[in-house]
Amino acid sequence: TDGSSTRLRMYLYPELVRRLPTKQRDAWLPVAKALCSAPLRDAFKRKFRRALEARFSRPIERLTFYPVPMLLRDLGGYRIGIHGDSVSKAITVQLYLPRDESQAHLGTRFHEGRDGEAARRIKTLAFRPATGYAFPVVYHATWHSVAPVSDADGERNSLMLTYYVLNG
Repeated sequence: TDGSSTRLRMYLYPELVRRLPTKQRDAWLPVAKALCSAPLRDAFKRKFRRALEARFSRPIERLTFYPVPMLLRDLGGYRIGIHGDSVSKAITVQLYLPRDESQAHLGTRFHEGRDGEAARRIKTLAFRPATGYAFPVVYHATWHSVAPVSDADGERNSLMLTYYVLNG
């Protein structure tokens, strides 16, 4: 209501992480390098090869994606309705970083569709330690949302890695 964001972001590009104080830099730089690495990107491309080749109508070897890694902190009031990711995205990855099991109800909800009965058919991935998801972005097939986060829920922390399409 006051115009401030309920989602805070910290981009985990190695060149940005190098600016952090020594203790935080030492902890996050290896993570940032791994998230931006070609081997990790290629593993996701292999995992989702069939869906990506179908979507882009070309072999996976001819598809170029670039990573956008970030830490997210969702505060009380954060919510996001049913949506499919932008067509500029190829792969979405989110790793949950909850403080404990008490935030399990804050997980991402996956819907069979955007409207009507399909939107009401939901599978929720619990927001628990050592949990996350990844999916290839497929138009009309990857609908998801997050229920409102309350102040009582505390911070909803996660690591998001999105691969964007380079050159169309």
